[in-house]
Amino acid sequence: MLSVRGLTKRYGERTALDNLSLELRAGSFTVLLGPNGAGKSTLFQVVTGLFAADAGEVEIAGHSLRREPSAALRALGVVFQQSSLDLDLSIRRNLLLQADLQGLPRALAQARIAEGCERLQIDADLTRKVRELSGGNRRKVELVRAGLHRPVLFLMDEATVGLDPKSRRDLLAALHADVRERGASVLWATHWVEEAAEADRVLVLHKGRLLADGTREEVTAALGEPTLEQGFIARTGNTAGNPAADGPAAARKPPQETNA
Repeated sequence: MLSVRGLTKRYGERTALDNLSLELRAGSFTVLLGPNGAGKSTLFQVVTGLFAADAGEVEIAGHSLRREPSAALRALGVVFQQSSLDLDLSIRRNLLLQADLQGLPRALAQARIAEGCERLQIDADLTRKVRELSGGNRRKVELVRAGLHRPVLFLMDEATVGLDPKSRRDLLAALHADVRERGASVLWATHWVEEAAEADRVLVLHKGRLLADGTREEVTAALGEPTLEQGFIARTGNTAGNPAADGPAAARKPPQETNA
């Protein structure tokens, strides 16, 4: 579903991605674990075509991002760390706008919106403005939006920032269900080790390079500590290996409201 080969991205003298290579198979839930500044968001920005890499190749569902950008990007569903919903539109209007951008017939769009919102238990709020929703429900709207065109690959960039534990579990459960039922693939970027608990595969990224790649058990062994969290902290210097270690709740508040 995703092939990244020799990807390099620099910002001036700083190298955010350093000759990075990885591949994701169909029907897998892969956690990209890395501290803040590891290069996770830069990888997503390159894969989604927002940034151009200095070197390397990206293929999505067999399509080259450089040579066939439209075909490659049609295969993606994305939730970025910062919300991009229109706060002054209702849930329904936000989702219909995305469906129109994807070229979905209106009847099909309505059916998928109803199905997705019912699945994530936000169907009773379809007419409410996004501004009135909790952080968790806004994330649910973004997840429904990302899946309207039935992508084969989901990119989730710190998607649970600011969410309460139940909302975090709901989002993870919904994506695991998509992997099981449709054979979709998920690349879930996070710095919270507990979110790798049910992953098929774990990638540990630090300073733009992969430190380890494999099952949770294989990665734990490769990092050389008794637990994945201990190994992650020891090898990256990260002190936020789980939500409880993230400091005051204020440090994890939802993104600032903007009409992006």
